[in-house]
Amino acid sequence: MSASLQLIQIDVAPPARIPKPAWLKAKAPVGENFHNLKKLARGLGLHTVCESAQCPNIGECWEHHTATFMLLGDVCTRRCGFCAVPKGRPAALDLDEPRRVAEAVAALGLKHAVITSVNRDDDNLGGARIFAETVREIRRLVVDCRIELLIPDFQGIEAALRVVLESRPEVLNHNTETVPRLYRAVRSGARYERTLQLLERAKQISPEVITKSGVMVGLGETTAELVQVFRDLGSQGVDILTVGQYLRPSRDHLPMARYYTPDEFEYLKSEAMRCGFRHVESGPLVRSSYHAHEQANSTSARCSPQVGAPV
Repeated sequence: MSASLQLIQIDVAPPARIPKPAWLKAKAPVGENFHNLKKLARGLGLHTVCESAQCPNIGECWEHHTATFMLLGDVCTRRCGFCAVPKGRPAALDLDEPRRVAEAVAALGLKHAVITSVNRDDDNLGGARIFAETVREIRRLVVDCRIELLIPDFQGIEAALRVVLESRPEVLNHNTETVPRLYRAVRSGARYERTLQLLERAKQISPEVITKSGVMVGLGETTAELVQVFRDLGSQGVDILTVGQYLRPSRDHLPMARYYTPDEFEYLKSEAMRCGFRHVESGPLVRSSYHAHEQANSTSARCSPQVGAPV
């Protein structure tokens, strides 16, 4: 063997597991309300992002009769590196889904309903119409229910955004997720500029709507990059910001760079508040719909009159 050659030892063992900090430990989902809500969703053939995305707050939220319903099936057309929702070729849009979601909202007696969806890049306009019809169905059954929609970017198709906004939700949420440098790895098929444009256009089309966005931390971003994102969102007039810890769903997803401490989340909140948001929710277990009703209350979002009803 040549003296210039060197052997490199490769460690094939899995990396040492980083223990989860105490502040990230959530209660296991138990209780009568949890089981009743799960039974209700199954009976109506509905999906919840709480389950599909493996949300750590599912026990707390479901015990308080709070759930985020997921439209357009449970298979996403994108392959984002952070998300636990199944990916692949989805089934046809379910035109009866809005009615069943409204029935669930009515059965639960919700005063603040959060509705989201998978990405359906195969039919963006059709997906937008399902969102709008869901709002109308909920209004028909529960007149005083405040509605928050967490929408995809519809690939930048403004007509789809207009269809959604014409249904007059109180809160329109679209998550930014991460800093621009990490977009290609984290948000497959998304564009940072497109996200900012969607939030800006939402305010231009419906100035009365409360806009909202969320960011994950722990993917390798820097504090300076995060603060710049806060400034960008604030400049688009976004009202509510959520900041939470990324938790790796499986070994097939993006690795986590590190855990942020509660003190660091407090610091990020203080920096975000300087950017003009009306409400900032920042913490290890914070997710887009966590304490959603309290976030909306802090911005004085009220239930809109039914579409077509006298004002």
